[in-house]
Amino acid sequence: MKIDPTTPADLSQQIAKAIRDAIISGALPVDERLPSEAELADQFSVSRPTVREALKRLAAQSLIRTQRGATGGAFVNRLRFEDAYGQQITTSTLLLSMNDVSFATACEARYALERACAPLSAARRSADHLATMRAEIHRQEQPGLTDEAFCASDVAFHRALVDAAGNPVLSYQLAGAVEAMQPLMNMITFTARSREMIIGLHGDIADAITEQDAANADKHLAALANYTQELARNVIARRNMRKGAE
Repeated sequence: MKIDPTTPADLSQQIAKAIRDAIISGALPVDERLPSEAELADQFSVSRPTVREALKRLAAQSLIRTQRGATGGAFVNRLRFEDAYGQQITTSTLLLSMNDVSFATACEARYALERACAPLSAARRSADHLATMRAEIHRQEQPGLTDEAFCASDVAFHRALVDAAGNPVLSYQLAGAVEAMQPLMNMITFTARSREMIIGLHGDIADAITEQDAANADKHLAALANYTQELARNVIARRNMRKGAE
């Protein structure tokens, strides 16, 4: 592991990247104990505070864990897909908010990904996944449910649908698509949407997944995508008309 002290890049960032690359390549396997701070400082010819900052960066990414005691130190962590969901959601949210991504583009991507996993969900769903989907539909039917609570329930319903595919890679990829994009969609369409329509489509999707009918699950997801996009077009058109009249 090497760094280039002549470059303008932060030294702690360089050290973190060097250790991260070693973890990814397998040179530092899971549960391997890293050299001590003093040893790393000698190896990279930097101060111990610089090494300490690099280790903090790695710990923030869940790439290493620290243990106390005589046999303690920093160890390569086994990063689980579930541990990375938060980073995926945060990154997706930032990309959507900081770039000129249209609602139609975000909606197209989100439903294309979800429809791709529907056949697996229909084949592999468990009783727990079905129970979560039904529980969220029941929650959505409650009178007086706030828009924020309805949005959260909407996300939970689709997360259960995605997780029913039993594929952690798909669940990770769709974490951003569902949990970052769905609130954006809800914020745009909540004033015009029919909760009854959405709940009905959720019920149709849950029925299809229960019956392991992949074709019907895809059909109802497509209908939900079309309904969401139509709502957004109408809301955006009305907003533009109001702006034009001002």
